[in-house]
Amino acid sequence: MNKRKVNVPFFEIGPKSYLYGDDILELAKAADLASEKYGVDIIFTTPVVDIRRVKEATKNIHVFAPHMDPIYPGRGLADILPESLKAAGADGVMLNHVEKPLTFEVLAETIKRADEIGLTTIVCADSLADASKIAGLKPDIIVAEPSELIGTGVSVGKEYVEAATKSVKDVDADILVLTAAGISNGEDVYNTIIAGADATGSSSGVAKAEDRAAMVDEMIAAVRRAWNERH
Repeated sequence: MNKRKVNVPFFEIGPKSYLYGDDILELAKAADLASEKYGVDIIFTTPVVDIRRVKEATKNIHVFAPHMDPIYPGRGLADILPESLKAAGADGVMLNHVEKPLTFEVLAETIKRADEIGLTTIVCADSLADASKIAGLKPDIIVAEPSELIGTGVSVGKEYVEAATKSVKDVDADILVLTAAGISNGEDVYNTIIAGADATGSSSGVAKAEDRAAMVDEMIAAVRRAWNERH
């Protein structure tokens, strides 16, 4: 099945469980406005229970689930069925986050299931070796972020961005590479994109900001500015 294409440059916002209810919806709307304003694709990885509501309230962002299970319709109480995500309006799914790790075998099967029903896959790798190995599974996007920096406010440097991008592109040049971890403001975003990344993203940096909508605008503006300077 056809997938909705994610264009570079792009940005991923993942509120995890920092937010819930109406706060998720308001953040999604802010992301939708920023995406249109700056011409930057945004992946919004929303809690599963909010997928339909977020999808129906937005028109520009790519709505992603934070996880799914490689099951088929039938038995599977409390598992996340790929078809149910698609039916709710999800454009894609995030897999193998450090907070929801998968074995390599399960990851391979889950990517296959996503491909079958037309969900874009964004797969996390916490080392360069992992990024290279996962690239062999042909996901659409790989998130290369050292797990020790997640949520710390300390962002990756130029050397890591270059090495992570190379580790993926040497295996499959068509895979997009998002380099993140510790992204807390527009300056971090700018530095990551200008260093050569296809994309970056933020969770706590956005969700815990005093003014979340203003932080989204600042970060997406930085993506556009850095990308324009690179090109």
